[in-house]
Amino acid sequence: MLSSMARARHQEPLVLGRVIGDVLTPFAKSVSLTMTFSNNKQVTSGSELKPSHVVNRPRVEIGGDDLRNFYTLVMVDPDAPSPSDPNLREYLHWLVTDIPATTAASFGQEIVSYESPRPTMGIHRFVTVLYRQMGRQTVFAPGWRQNFNTRVFAENYNLGSPVAAVYFTCQRESGSGGRRI
Repeated sequence: MLSSMARARHQEPLVLGRVIGDVLTPFAKSVSLTMTFSNNKQVTSGSELKPSHVVNRPRVEIGGDDLRNFYTLVMVDPDAPSPSDPNLREYLHWLVTDIPATTAASFGQEIVSYESPRPTMGIHRFVTVLYRQMGRQTVFAPGWRQNFNTRVFAENYNLGSPVAAVYFTCQRESGSGGRRI
């Protein structure tokens, strides 16, 4: 078990980025979670990525020590449609279940397909959360992506506290959009 000092060090970026509070309650990290996009840049909490870097589904590798464990991965945007008015909070970008320990998300069951982040206003946080499942289970896709609630989802499926989380920020790239003549 992590000491309170070690837990504080791990959660500091999640606290500073208001992920703890807006999306999650404090938890103890117990499994490694490695997220890498096609630019081969490994995501660390607070990383700034461009929309062009996150178009394709990331490679997500999961640790764990018991090969009989399965995990659920949730990726949300708590800042949709804009950080100043997040009335679609949390927007669900990806949901994968039944990921075997020590493998990758690609080995799991994709319940909601990956939707690449395309923020139009402000700097958005994209939060990826990992939960340990009690065993293989049936998870139903929500009827819509907007107004998803990670905490309620975890409670409904008896997932308990997260075992890992990471987030990156993303904002509209300059030069994209604008008027067409």
